[in-house]
Amino acid sequence: MRLVAVRGPRERSVRALACVVLACLLQEAIAPGLGVLASAGRVETPLPEAEPGINDAPMPVTFPRDDGPHDVPLEWWYYTGHLWTEDGRRFGFEQVFFKAQRASGDGVGLVSHVAITDNERRVFQYDQRISILPALRTPDTGFDLAIGNWSMRGANGEDRLVASTEAYNLVLALRSTKPPALHDGDGYIDYGNGQASYYYSRTRMAVTGTLAVNGKGERITGEAWMDHQWGDFTTYQDGGWDWYSLQLEDGTDVMLYVIRTLDGSPLIVDGSVVDAKGTLTVLDREDFRAVSTGTWTSPATGITYPSGWTVDVPVVGLSLTLEPSMEDQELDTRQTTQVVYWEGEVVVQGTRNGHPIRGFGYVELTGYDHPDDLVA
Repeated sequence: MRLVAVRGPRERSVRALACVVLACLLQEAIAPGLGVLASAGRVETPLPEAEPGINDAPMPVTFPRDDGPHDVPLEWWYYTGHLWTEDGRRFGFEQVFFKAQRASGDGVGLVSHVAITDNERRVFQYDQRISILPALRTPDTGFDLAIGNWSMRGANGEDRLVASTEAYNLVLALRSTKPPALHDGDGYIDYGNGQASYYYSRTRMAVTGTLAVNGKGERITGEAWMDHQWGDFTTYQDGGWDWYSLQLEDGTDVMLYVIRTLDGSPLIVDGSVVDAKGTLTVLDREDFRAVSTGTWTSPATGITYPSGWTVDVPVVGLSLTLEPSMEDQELDTRQTTQVVYWEGEVVVQGTRNGHPIRGFGYVELTGYDHPDDLVA
């Protein structure tokens, strides 16, 4: 889940930190790449763990209104998914836009990250962009975000993405096949210290479009997952987080997250299961267990990440193993967020109530980057 977890001035959750960087850029009117993070504060007292499933949203989430941007300090739209060419080759993809704005509302900053996992060629490629705008385009419904020729537009679960890296170009049309999943039961996450955010996912989106590899375009189909979160993220914590999104072949979708303290102990643990018909079950920390089975050390940055996991969710009969489709799916986004993180496609196998089941997913790992270990 996209909450805020921070290790320190240079080791922050990528989603929170992207917005922190943007906020600093807007407030101080400085160029990207400067060391603006040292002034960000730290909270020494752990946040109380919010009780899941509490219906406490001050304003109910409503669609299509809440697909669009909000008058809040920080916000993001985040897509991951799995694409197949007509001859059966599989690609993973990530595209995200982060938004931050001044309290006065007269300036908006955007950061975007794009990544492609090419399983046949064993290539992982990513890119990043940052932009400061006088105002954000606000359509009557939904959202309309762009930096150059990268764009993200949509409403009511009918979205369009355009993105590229050096060798790959994506043009995707996405259609949600389930109702949006309101995490924590009502889509409102109360951090227990006067700060909060809204968070929902479209956990199963059918994808059609084109993928060009080195200029050669092919038609693709696939499935994607979209997260949208907005609110006040000025709370910081030592540690990091592990986030999992899983799409299983029986139509079940699973979101899990574990926010860690500096010593690796779980601080906040929560999740959701969405069945094939779209019914959501809120998970508490006792309802699932995720354990890493190995590690991988990046030759580019020297950071060591967990790699491979077992995931058990007894309340819905799931016992799963997750293996990265490629070990190296690390993004060094220090040019835009001063963060290095791992976010990659995983292959899922296991059982449900004793019967074999398979699927695909994405895992995000933050807070594993120690400043002294980073390779410049």
